[in-house]
Amino acid sequence: MNFLDFEKPIEDLYKQIDKTREISEKNKVDMNSTIADLEKKIVELREKIYTNLTPWQRVQLSRHPDRPYTLYYIEKMCDNFIELHGDRHVKDDKAMVGGLGTINGKSVMLIGQQKGVNTKQRQYRNFGMPNPEGYRKALRLMKTAEKFNIPVVTLIDTPGAFPGLEAEERGQGEAIARNLFEMAKLKVPIICIIIGEGASGGALGIGVGDKVLMCENSWYTVISPENCSTILWRSWDFKEKAAEQLHLTATDMNSFKLIDGVINEPVGGAHTNPEEMAQTLKATILHHIEQLEVMDPAKRITARIDKFANMGVVKEMA
Repeated sequence: MNFLDFEKPIEDLYKQIDKTREISEKNKVDMNSTIADLEKKIVELREKIYTNLTPWQRVQLSRHPDRPYTLYYIEKMCDNFIELHGDRHVKDDKAMVGGLGTINGKSVMLIGQQKGVNTKQRQYRNFGMPNPEGYRKALRLMKTAEKFNIPVVTLIDTPGAFPGLEAEERGQGEAIARNLFEMAKLKVPIICIIIGEGASGGALGIGVGDKVLMCENSWYTVISPENCSTILWRSWDFKEKAAEQLHLTATDMNSFKLIDGVINEPVGGAHTNPEEMAQTLKATILHHIEQLEVMDPAKRITARIDKFANMGVVKEMA
């Protein structure tokens, strides 16, 4: 189990439990009551720590190495899933995954960024940073879903679109802009969920939907705290201050009405109980699909466009 710096007190308690178990086995002494007390302390400490997290600590949680990624959620939520590949122009972008699945018998087109669970996989997935062909693949799958009247669900978790020269040469900006335009008028329901990092146009490229939701310990903003700190203070040392000033948490986004709701995570974060988190996402997706499918498509599109068009609008009274 991996622990973040602010989780050090919890890590110490886990070490005490391991030590107590070793003593119990070595000396044949029943120490179950001591272990139970330590486990109770862990629960109490977790509740105390996680009800007072700073924005930077939530950023750290969103990047936790044990945090579940898109393919994990797809596997746990779907009765079956067929991954679809390629943008039909350049290649198959491994940082963007998607395909047809069924959730409780309901057909859904699932699309999302995938980071990778180890060093080799992270390199293979380009650390969850899609190239233009990733966004074009996502759009191809959305158009396929529209053709067969299948709802679209996107799971967002990216530090940003890949900023390499070759990505720009192949039209990174155009690919993202095209997705924004096409998603705004897609005839089927679209549900977008930020499950981890939601940075810049890399996230927004699959982030236009009827319902945009954020997991409790995710973040969503135009720039990462580290890059913001580098631009404003010429150093990464002010990343915690930048995170606070960016107002990037799910609570902040919800209060600004930039998202439609926050999905609660297990105490300690999604990585502490990924199966429970997957079931929570599953129930949330089914609930919103049921609500959106009864709406007239034209009215749904109008409401979607109006929602995004009204963001940031300020009306001055004469």
